[in-house]
Amino acid sequence: MANEEVTEIAESKEYVQRYGFRENVEYEEFPRGLSEKVVRQISAAKKEPDWMLQIRLTALKIFFEKPTPKWGGDLSKINYDDYYYFQKPKAKEVNNWAEMNPEIKNTFDKLGVPEAERKFFAGAEAQFDSGVVYSHINKELERLGVIFTDTDTALQKYPELMKKYFGQLIPSTDNKFAALNTACWSGGSFIYVPKGVKVPMPLNAYFRINAKRSGQFERTLIIADEGADVTYLEGCTATVYDTDALHSAVVEIVAQKGAHVRYVTIQNWSKNIYNLVTQRAFAEENASVEWIDANIGSKLNMKYPSIYLRGRNAQGQVLSIAVAGDGQVQDSGGKVLHLAPDTKSKIVSKSVSKGSGVSTYRGLVYIGKNAANATVSTTCDALLLDDHAKTNTYPYSDINRSDAVISHEARVGKISEDEIFYLMSRGISEEDAVAMIVLGFINDLAKILPLEYSIELKRLIKLDMTNAVG
Repeated sequence: MANEEVTEIAESKEYVQRYGFRENVEYEEFPRGLSEKVVRQISAAKKEPDWMLQIRLTALKIFFEKPTPKWGGDLSKINYDDYYYFQKPKAKEVNNWAEMNPEIKNTFDKLGVPEAERKFFAGAEAQFDSGVVYSHINKELERLGVIFTDTDTALQKYPELMKKYFGQLIPSTDNKFAALNTACWSGGSFIYVPKGVKVPMPLNAYFRINAKRSGQFERTLIIADEGADVTYLEGCTATVYDTDALHSAVVEIVAQKGAHVRYVTIQNWSKNIYNLVTQRAFAEENASVEWIDANIGSKLNMKYPSIYLRGRNAQGQVLSIAVAGDGQVQDSGGKVLHLAPDTKSKIVSKSVSKGSGVSTYRGLVYIGKNAANATVSTTCDALLLDDHAKTNTYPYSDINRSDAVISHEARVGKISEDEIFYLMSRGISEEDAVAMIVLGFINDLAKILPLEYSIELKRLIKLDMTNAVG
């Protein structure tokens, strides 16, 4: 294996073979580093309207002005001039896998994406570094008025919807990395589900980082109109290098009156990726939003999906699984803000730490003055696999109503030698015994996932448990 394919944080051979391989793909020439000139070049390459360019330039200024967060993981070693902020492959976007660039197609074939689309999804999208290379939706859904495309295309075809919703939930001023994404965004998914339409099968997107020193900044916007129902699944992997890469996405979800949106992520980046993501949803009257968030990969993961319960009877769930292997920091959790009467929310966090891995739950529950009869349940469970692993819990509650019903429980446990011995005495190897215990620990969340994603999550966790004890 070439030196450039070895990370400081050792990646398992299984990951390299299955997910961390590299394809030699030609990219459009683009300078490295971040500046106003680079942002203007990104916008010009996409032939964007001037109003979007101005949004980008304003966001860039905000990014440079905002300090780097001191909490969470160590961000001090990020050198923003060391990344490419636009790495678009020289391949046109297609709606048929057979017509795709052979090298890129080979990547997604190895990852099993086309096969998964045929079996499980009503539509699929594939992004390769900064460019969406595949987008397809079931014809029947098109006839019902469902829009599922990449966000760049949406800007050209549906500018009024983009003007109305882009950056309304997560403005550039929200945080440093939301500003970075807004300045440099490329690709991502745009979904609009019309009033009363229920999408019968999930829509899927797969994000792949292939190039060295790459920055990926997809922007996803999901709008579910009144009474609509949609499930969106995303997966992500990256090539293994000895240099860091940066992934900083923004996801905005609007669930109108009576709508239901479920957003599922299996984050499986290689361990040289900084994963710094901002995700937010608005739930109006009788609407329901679910974030199901599984974090297995990355060097440093900072992600806290949030739900603003803005209408009466709105409901929200954040279900989070994080596995912090040797050298990894998984800083994740969720936020729910109750802003209307009779709203309900549930946050469940499960984390596993091993070796020098650190898992942290960071959560916020806010009960506003208008949120009469709000109900909140928070559960944080952590499992330590050895004496060196660490876990932290930082819950924060801001309660402005005396009639709110709030529960919070947290449990930390260490895998015991007796459990391992018992399973090994039944002929099970030590590694398989650890994997079985971990899978049992996260099973109640894994079974909520659609079948294929539940199977994939369990496969990834079992792979990650290699040499977990000893």
